[in-house]
This record gives sequence, C-alpha cells and structure tokens, in this order.
Amino acid sequence: MILQETHTLPNGVEIPKLGLGTWMIDDAKVADAVTAAIKLGYRHVDTAQAYANERGVGEAVRNSDVARAELFVTTKLDAGIKNHADAKVAIDGSLKTLGLDYVDLMIIHSPQPWQNFGSGDRFFAGNRDAWRALEEAYDAGKLRAIGVSNFQKEDLDNLLDDVSVKPMVNQILAHVSNTPFALIDYVKSKGLLVEAYSPVGHGKILDNAEIGAMAEKYGVSVPQLCIRYVLQLGLIALPKTANPDHMRSNAAVDFEISSADMETLATVEPINDYGDASVFPVFGDKR
Repeated sequence: MILQETHTLPNGVEIPKLGLGTWMIDDAKVADAVTAAIKLGYRHVDTAQAYANERGVGEAVRNSDVARAELFVTTKLDAGIKNHADAKVAIDGSLKTLGLDYVDLMIIHSPQPWQNFGSGDRFFAGNRDAWRALEEAYDAGKLRAIGVSNFQKEDLDNLLDDVSVKPMVNQILAHVSNTPFALIDYVKSKGLLVEAYSPVGHGKILDNAEIGAMAEKYGVSVPQLCIRYVLQLGLIALPKTANPDHMRSNAAVDFEISSADMETLATVEPINDYGDASVFPVFGDKR
C-alpha cells in the first residue's frame, strides 16, 4: 500500500511517498482535513507559512492517536524572506505556530519572492543567507531535513556550491502534461529527491480526453492515473484535498502504468490555462 511506502533522504530520514497537500485549505478547516487523512493512513502532511494554516495542521498532529515520530510534517519558509535574521525568527515562528518541538522537513518556498517570480534577479545571496538559518536549525535538531522548492538549476547550484548541508529535496510543479524532465534529472543527479505538487494539474487536467481514455483503460480515475504517473517517475506526490473521499481515492494507486503508456503521458499537450490558479506565479508561466 502506497501510504506505507517511503523514500530515503540523503541523511537517512524516511519520507512517505504520498503526502497530503494543504494549500488553500483554511486554517479553521485544515485540522479536520489532516485528522481525516491520518485516520485513513496518511503519514505525510505538507503545509507552509504562506498557507496561513500551520496552526491547524499542528493541532491535528498534536491531537492524533498516531505517535508524532510516525508522522512527517513539512513546512516552508516564506518566499519573501531572504536574510539570515528574519529566516531564523520565521523558523522558530513556524515551530511555535505548529506547536511542535521539531519539523520533519522545512524548505525555502521559492528562490524569488513571489512578486519577483520569473524576474532576472535570482536572489543568490539572500537564498544563501536564508539557507544558513535552515542549516543552523537543522544542526540544533529543530528540523530533521531541509530543502528547497521551485528552484531551477542555477538556484540549486548557488546553494550546492556554498553550503555545509546540501538541500535534500526540491519540491516543484510536476504533472502529466507539464513534467520538467531536464530539471528532474538534474535534481536527481545531485542526490536530491523531487516532490511533485499539484500532481493533478490543479484539477485542470480532469477534462483531458486522452488522459481520461487511458484512466478508463486501467479502470481508475484521472487523479489516480496522474498520481501514479508521478510516483512511477520516482517523485513524491502531494495531492491537495480536504475531502476524505478524495484522500481515500488518491491513495488507491497500487497499479502499474506500462512503459509505453508512461511515454504517452509524458507527451500529453501541456496545460495552457490553470484557471483560477493562473494568478499564482507558478501557474502563470512566469519562469
């Protein structure tokens, strides 16, 4: 069962292959969502300072019948924080808001502040300063693993060339019709794991006839096919939902996509419009 399967991070920490994303789930509702996921067998929950729901996520984790050591909690350093002092304060702030003694994984949310996403300034110095704060928290035992998100090759090289603790993951947008293979291969070549957020294309992939036909062939739903696709690429999948039925369905992916069908899915026509999500930089083709 996929919920029991893990990858091993470079430092030996086990990370579940399938997690629950919590983006756009209100803080007042996220505790119920996370609680439901844990009861269904999920052990990996992904949040962020920018989601403004760390409090609720932490509440669910603290009140769970499952031991804290069996749960994997990820949060993200706000993309706008590009200096050591503010990063240090923000890391401790997340721990306080979550109400946890440690976080399993903390990552820099973006190499650029969102208002500068896609600009020529890669904020190299600021990312190194923020990374130093993550390293210190890691060394202090506040964080079990550290990594990055939305980092391109040059952003990753900036850290790999000048840090004492290398990033362990890069969380990126990856799904059927939008799979950045060159970046994925590069990240893997540097020893990092790749996490895929929005593995179902923020829902905009559900009406694709070609994908629908293949899902029918396997007797699964389109979301199940898409989640299985990223898992077979060796990526961690982080589908977002507050619906327990969808959580259950998203985890029912113990089937195998053939090599030929994987190649077909890799060449599906890219999504050009993510609908309401297009206002967010990562979905607005501002790379």
